[in-house]
Amino acid sequence: MHKVRVAVIGAGVWGETHAYLYHEHPSADLVAICDVDLERAERIAGRFGIGGVYTSHEQMLNEVPLDAVAVVTPDFAHVELAVDCANAGKHILLEKPLATTREGVGAIVRAVSENGVRLMVDFHNRWSPPFAVARQLLDDGELGDPVSAYFRLNDIKWVATDMLPWAARSSILWFLGSHSVDTLRWFFNDEVETVFSVSRSGVMKNLGVDTADIYHTILRFRRGGIASMENSWITPNANPCINDIKFNITGAKGMVNLDLSNNQMIERYTEVKADRPDVLVRHLIHGKAKGFAYESIRDFIDKLVSGQDFLVSLEDAANTSLVILAIMESAKTGKPVAVDYSY
Repeated sequence: MHKVRVAVIGAGVWGETHAYLYHEHPSADLVAICDVDLERAERIAGRFGIGGVYTSHEQMLNEVPLDAVAVVTPDFAHVELAVDCANAGKHILLEKPLATTREGVGAIVRAVSENGVRLMVDFHNRWSPPFAVARQLLDDGELGDPVSAYFRLNDIKWVATDMLPWAARSSILWFLGSHSVDTLRWFFNDEVETVFSVSRSGVMKNLGVDTADIYHTILRFRRGGIASMENSWITPNANPCINDIKFNITGAKGMVNLDLSNNQMIERYTEVKADRPDVLVRHLIHGKAKGFAYESIRDFIDKLVSGQDFLVSLEDAANTSLVILAIMESAKTGKPVAVDYSY
């Protein structure tokens, strides 16, 4: 089989990460990059020797022989790009979430299904070693049937104020909550039936970003499991890690606790700061990209080559977005909301 000919749409920080990984993957051939900002696209093309540089994804899809496209744009800009790629017969790796509206979810699912292409959403928490080990304990029956879970996944303020220029057009629920919902669905191996959520605003708005600060959510699964979920981006910037991650899964016979933000595997102290360098999510070892946020991208190429199912299915991606929409409705109305899985 020839190498997977892949293009990247979106030349931001994470788009450059995708380009780096396809450039080094032995089964991928990075042939094009597209961004509305030509200068950004040309900079990445120059770094990785990419021949095709475009500001129009339609032109790129028409002119470049491609097998797959990575869509690495802000979450609200996924639908048109994903539908156009599917209609062009290209496989798709889509950064999370699938879509931020019910209509968008339906449009992408139909386009992918009708055109016989494959799509994976990059919920890379499924590749995280601590989460994968905990999930294996469930699969092996060591914990018994899952009964309850708690997941805290927060970011420092810098993410919304500086890292994401489009944070006001999104939500911490789309940015981190989608990871939380997908992980919980994965652990319970079940669908969410109802949600109840409360939110608060003010901190981000005072910093000039018009978005909610925090959501606290209770999820009830169809088979009776219960989970609590916390998502915010108001953790102080002095926190040693960008993410604040706590996770518990309790089963009928045992439980697992994960604290992935306060572990002390490595600590750095200098005259100006104290922190814990990332050795889990994304980092370099001897010049090679490591970490689970990279492994999910590599695995997309691997599964295209092998023909195996993606670890995140199209149904996983669609249902996760629909749960987030129910959470938003609950926080707005102050009432429990049954998840509507129609689109």
